[in-house]
Amino acid sequence: MSHWTTAADLRAQVQKLWDKGRLLACMVDAQELFPLRLSLKGPQSAEWSDRFDEARAWGRLLQQEAKSGYRLVLREVRHRVIGANEMPFEAWVDSLDDALRFIGKMAQARRFGAMVAATHARLPALLPWLQANPLRALAFEEEWPKLIEVVAWLQSHPRPGIYLRQVDLPGIHSKYIEDRAAVLSELFDLALPAQAIDATSAGGANFLRRYGFRAKPVRVRFRILDDGRSLLGTGQQEDVTVDHECFARLDPPISRVVITENEVNFLAFPPMADAMVVFGAGYGFDMLASAHWLRDKVISYWGDIDTHGFAILDQLRARFAHVESFLMDEATLMAHEPQWTDESQPVLRDLPRLTVAERRLFDDLRWKRLADRSIRLEQERIGFEWVEQRLGNLGSTQSLTGPPARTGQYPANEG
Repeated sequence: MSHWTTAADLRAQVQKLWDKGRLLACMVDAQELFPLRLSLKGPQSAEWSDRFDEARAWGRLLQQEAKSGYRLVLREVRHRVIGANEMPFEAWVDSLDDALRFIGKMAQARRFGAMVAATHARLPALLPWLQANPLRALAFEEEWPKLIEVVAWLQSHPRPGIYLRQVDLPGIHSKYIEDRAAVLSELFDLALPAQAIDATSAGGANFLRRYGFRAKPVRVRFRILDDGRSLLGTGQQEDVTVDHECFARLDPPISRVVITENEVNFLAFPPMADAMVVFGAGYGFDMLASAHWLRDKVISYWGDIDTHGFAILDQLRARFAHVESFLMDEATLMAHEPQWTDESQPVLRDLPRLTVAERRLFDDLRWKRLADRSIRLEQERIGFEWVEQRLGNLGSTQSLTGPPARTGQYPANEG
């Protein structure tokens, strides 16, 4: 009898609709889901005579349990040996209440119904979210009123231009909004007009920008290496940190900018005429993007000699095509072999903005041509005397604004 439908099988069919959210979704827009016919498989013709007692017991048990939430349609079955018998032919669930009672979900449905009613009264624009995400909505049941209030506030104050800390709502603090940025993004996108959303800013990292809140300023730290070009009049190789907007308006009286990824190298960088050094930020150069005056400076980038160092260099050139590399060459790498360490996850993708020499060294690193392992030379492991000697030649091979020679197209895989 295992292949004949049982009451548990019928319940499982309804439970699947619950798990997909379809039952609760009916409470939002009264979808025409009911009456719902369930799949019912019973004895075949030959089984009536061969397994008559089992078949009759199956039908009787299914009818006894029908009061739990489903309705059976019976059909008369005639057999030359056993005569006429009424047996289950179809199974139906007539209403949403019947379905909920059948699987024991009446309490959850009542709570969801209260959420729907409150949303309809306060912020109907969020009803489509409840319909599309009913089970997720139940997880937010207790705090749903707060979420509604946050969305309603932003509706009234589109693109407010303030910090989250300045949103003044009873019982709601900035940490609450930050912790629920993912669900709030979905709700904001439904409730706000298109002009209140920056569609170019997507993802959790761009939550503030997308909806017009002020973000914590990006800081730029730099040192003027020429005492004669002091910005503050101290003449002491000033170590200054400003937000990126101030940096964008700075345009200091120097002609060369060196960017380095290591803080100690930044602090120890020797005095240099007509130059400044900037403490970099690894991947991502948003802090420098708006400083258009950098386009008129000679820019040197000093990173680790490894695949990630070259990837950062490649990314920086996407913003400033004329960047030249410093101490990221084969001679420096080979002169410091005792200082090599392992690179755990090398970059294998192509980097189209490298020069011919840089690309050759990058290939040597990513394809392990210099050793039987992935190697790297961190910039702080380079001898300081070597650094000072090379500083004398810094910039002698590149023009002020001319971009480095490119490698052109090359295959994606080489070994």
